[in-house]
Amino acid sequence: MSDRPDDKKKQDTREERLRAALRANLQRRKAQARARAAQDDTGQQDSDTGKDDA
Repeated sequence: MSDRPDDKKKQDTREERLRAALRANLQRRKAQARARAAQDDTGQQDSDTGKDDA
């Protein structure tokens, strides 16, 4: 009974929404990772300069 055209259309739209959500989530996680990496780089440079003075 799930082979009706209405069910197929609902399934397609659901899959499209899931794909879009996954894509957005992936982009957000990549941006967060880039921000963390940039923050770690600046943090390491600051601590390295402190060690050189000691």
